Amino acid sequence: MKKFLIFFLAITITLAAAIYQRLTGPTHPKRVSYLIDSVEYKSKLIRSGVSDKDTKITLQLPISAIATLHYKRFRVNEDFSSIPFFAVDENKQEAYLPKMPAAAKLEYYIEIVDGANTQFLFKENPITIRYKDPVPNWVLIPHILFMFLAMLFSNLTGLQATFKIPSYKRNIAVSLALLFFGGLILGPIVQKYAFGAYWTGFPFGYDLTDNKTLIAFAVWLIAFLTNRKKDRPAMVILAALVTIAIFSIPHSLYGSELDYESGKVVTGFINSLILF
Repeated sequence: MKKFLIFFLAITITLAAAIYQRLTGPTHPKRVSYLIDSVEYKSKLIRSGVSDKDTKITLQLPISAIATLHYKRFRVNEDFSSIPFFAVDENKQEAYLPKMPAAAKLEYYIEIVDGANTQFLFKENPITIRYKDPVPNWVLIPHILFMFLAMLFSNLTGLQATFKIPSYKRNIAVSLALLFFGGLILGPIVQKYAFGAYWTGFPFGYDLTDNKTLIAFAVWLIAFLTNRKKDRPAMVILAALVTIAIFSIPHSLYGSELDYESGKVVTGFINSLILF
């Protein structure tokens, strides 16, 4: 019964961390609500695009309202360009941001005119959208799966060490192997497809996704080495706590960014403080 409860708790912690990371990540769609004729409408505004097609921005909006999409290149001193939304049906309108190269970023806001009333969505703090090249499913799906399993076994092993369940020593190696294959093998391949570089973390850049994977692997490697000849569950618990802490950091917070002036891809920052 204890083993089942520990596994259930590990699953719960892992799912909670995964959901939290997704909801707080800077590429997760931003939720917004607004009133038209005293009726509340809600939409999700895209913050991630692909380089091979225009990005569709959808508004739940009645056909009676006129909406305009304003955008410009991120960190570039230039005027905003404007694109009108067009009606898809009686309560939905769409506009398209132009496709951009991998790691390029645009910022945009929306203007809505309803009769004599005009309102702006995110004009003072425009939404940032980052583009990437398409990543094939054959590498993306295994990467996501192995990283989820790495987090699950990290939590499971930490809980087993806490309650002195002997199998924790076996699962140290499992956690380490999953992190290595999912984060240090498949992760760089995904990054290469998406942004053209295998690694943009230490010592080449400040990419938090790369760096937190490296830290997680390092602490589990230490836990593995220190438990080879002697039981040191405290090191395993520490490794699990460090892993859950660093993997709670929003995904892609610092990441590849195209410098429009130089044409080079550098490590940038996406503001993710406003979640909804």
